[in-house]
Amino acid sequence: MANSRVLVVGTGGIGTVCAYALEHGGLVEVTAVMRSTYDRAIKQGIDINSVDFGHDIRSWRPTAITRSVPHVAEQSTEPFGFIVVTTKNIPDVPQTVADIITPAATPGKTAILLAQNGLNIEKPLSARFPTNPLISSVVFTGASILPNGTILHSDTDMQRIGPFSTPLVPAQVAEDAARRYVSLYNPNGNLDILLDADVPSLRVLQMDTSRIRMCQNVVEELVLPIILEIRAAAAAKGITLQENLVGAVMTQDGAESSFKPSMLQDYEKGNLMEVENLVGEPLREGEALGVSMPTLRIIYSLVKGLQVKIMEKKGLWDNTYK
Repeated sequence: MANSRVLVVGTGGIGTVCAYALEHGGLVEVTAVMRSTYDRAIKQGIDINSVDFGHDIRSWRPTAITRSVPHVAEQSTEPFGFIVVTTKNIPDVPQTVADIITPAATPGKTAILLAQNGLNIEKPLSARFPTNPLISSVVFTGASILPNGTILHSDTDMQRIGPFSTPLVPAQVAEDAARRYVSLYNPNGNLDILLDADVPSLRVLQMDTSRIRMCQNVVEELVLPIILEIRAAAAAKGITLQENLVGAVMTQDGAESSFKPSMLQDYEKGNLMEVENLVGEPLREGEALGVSMPTLRIIYSLVKGLQVKIMEKKGLWDNTYK
């Protein structure tokens, strides 16, 4: 039986670990889309220091490397069984995820897995790809790219994967696709990669701002109210979050942790932030259900302002009065 063809779009730290893990299982041929790192990967391969797969992986290459998303129909190639998307998800600027992956998605045949941050990120893809199974993956893996190009995979690979319900794809078809992806990624069962029907609640649980807990007034006036607003929004949607949510969020990184959330890292680097999916969607979802979320709305307005500053520097915002 031929190996499954999987396209990985987004080969930063997490994407590269996913690509390596998929091929390491022996059942997948990965095509990796690499733009800025294409030349280096072709010439030198990729060095990986991995807590799961070994600390001295040298010059690794997936089955195929490409600068852009392949156009399957134009190239008359075999359809991809899965497209795995690990890019940043920033719908307020072009190109959207749907725009990027359209050339590689074969209607009715290619399952699309989103290993990205944010809430409701599957909905735009449901509209664009109504006959393709959609899979949602909440990723807790720690991986980054070091200045020398090495991938540092520092926290063990942990993902919770489940189907996303869409009108034209039978629930069993989507579940089967999610189950098959897990079996390809984790054929020996030695990784913490599990099928989970409750992925929506896990996405809600990712919405936290716990890294500033040592500043008590910020904790009391911002962090705790946001946690309670998220809990109320989840309850209105029929999702019951854990009883000790406040304690779990406030202590999950450890007292000595200096970890910076991804949005802060992006802002400090001058990169666009995932404002809409990490902050805007929880806010809109809660308010649509009649939940008052004043604290999260303030945060949303502030980060939108910071986003505009970045967009202006990148020539993506016209600083004139309308």
